Amino acid sequence: MLRPDACALALLMLAHPAQAEPPVPEFTPVPIAEHVYDGGWEHYVGGGLAVFDCNGDTLPDLYAAGGANPAQLFVNATAEPDASLAFSPQTPPALALTGVTGAYPLDIDGDGLGDLAILRAGPDVLMRGLGQCQFEPFDTLGFVSGDHWTTAFSATWEGDNALPTLAFGTYVDRTDPEGPFGTCDDTLLFRPAGASYAPVQRLSPGYCALSLLFSDWNRSGRADLRVSNDRHYYVRGGQEQMWAMEAAPRLYDAEDGWREYALWGMGIASRDMNGDGFQDVYLTSMGDQKFQLQTPDTDGPVWEDVTYGFGTTAHRPYTGGDGRPSTGWHAAFGDVNNDGRDDIFVTKGNVEQMPDAAQKDPNNLMLQRADGSFVEVGATAGIDSLHRGRGGALVDLNRDGLLDIAVVNRRAPLEVWQNTNSAGGNWLLLRLKGAAPNTHAIGAFVEMELGDRDVSREVTVGGGHAGGDLGALHFGLGPHARVRVRVNWPDGSISDWQTVAANQQITLTQ
Repeated sequence: MLRPDACALALLMLAHPAQAEPPVPEFTPVPIAEHVYDGGWEHYVGGGLAVFDCNGDTLPDLYAAGGANPAQLFVNATAEPDASLAFSPQTPPALALTGVTGAYPLDIDGDGLGDLAILRAGPDVLMRGLGQCQFEPFDTLGFVSGDHWTTAFSATWEGDNALPTLAFGTYVDRTDPEGPFGTCDDTLLFRPAGASYAPVQRLSPGYCALSLLFSDWNRSGRADLRVSNDRHYYVRGGQEQMWAMEAAPRLYDAEDGWREYALWGMGIASRDMNGDGFQDVYLTSMGDQKFQLQTPDTDGPVWEDVTYGFGTTAHRPYTGGDGRPSTGWHAAFGDVNNDGRDDIFVTKGNVEQMPDAAQKDPNNLMLQRADGSFVEVGATAGIDSLHRGRGGALVDLNRDGLLDIAVVNRRAPLEVWQNTNSAGGNWLLLRLKGAAPNTHAIGAFVEMELGDRDVSREVTVGGGHAGGDLGALHFGLGPHARVRVRVNWPDGSISDWQTVAANQQITLTQ
């Protein structure tokens, strides 16, 4: 598929003036025990949600940050696919921590059980999954966390290491009496040395990271680290960053093709949106959001801002009566109506009482049209909550082939919506089983032939805002009842193409 720029998009839209609008899914609120992300200024940001299967029943469970309140684990109690979603609060003592800003699931020790990297206003914690949703702190990895205000995380496997490389994004030095302005902390990198972690490396300068993502942006076999920073506390010259993960990490700069820009960066979503095999990004911010398509015909890390041409700025509330600028947090790509085109979901909400930003700021759900542009349907779909949204998830929670939504709110209850769309297209849930220690095949690329279009998906841990999901990959297939799929595994091997039928969950093993 050719990359459309703004002019090409305008011509395409003129050529199809009578195109049908995409079908709008219906989301139904799900009853769930109350959980609130709360606390003082250390919890204005954060509020992440980790989504993963902690008991082996294939149904995703929810671990929600609580800030000053204890974090909670909600075990998925849905009776069967197509049944109404149900969750039971079953938080083991090891996870009932306070000060939690977010969490990300991954298999750290390669035993096939889901572990957690827990971010805190305080020492961060690595939790080992024991099965049946029980956890204990890792005590053999040599991981030592200082007392930080951690608000971002990502992980990847480098080479044949036995452990993943971990990156923790810290915000400001909350102990500095001259702060918080101008006191951004560094990003902290933990690389393995054998069976444990070497002393931390500080990626400096740091500009108050609120989202991190390891991504193999140029398909070279090496994942580099993208950092989205909060301009509100920037020191002079602060900007978005990308670190080349060489033996000694270095910042990409203009000589590499990196384009300097600054925004109140909150979250990162990544997806190949035009079928060229390279991952594009959606960056959330205060004021407007950035949709950027990668430019692979250059040698460097170059992304082209196409936000306005595609209608994805989401810069002001579309309902609620407050016309001030929006504040975006968690973002995710996903096909919510299974028409074969990925859509965009964004959580929204004022930081606290910022007078120049909207107080009534609904979550966004932007559906992709056939010409590549997007249309807002949050109110029609029923997810236009006016709470202060923070972390979120766009995941098929009951394995019926439809993407559901969950949002952690600041000073308001956790919300979950079940997608009850009955007019959608076909779908596929694809689970990857990688070779240990990288059992979830982090860094793999799934390639799919979807009719006359090519689709690719990178498997990552990170991005979003303070939380993410780990498990089966959801693909909307539209009218296609069969597709061809192959996997580029993290070790460089490539599986054979195979044809699979739609509307099922399958596992591909390395």
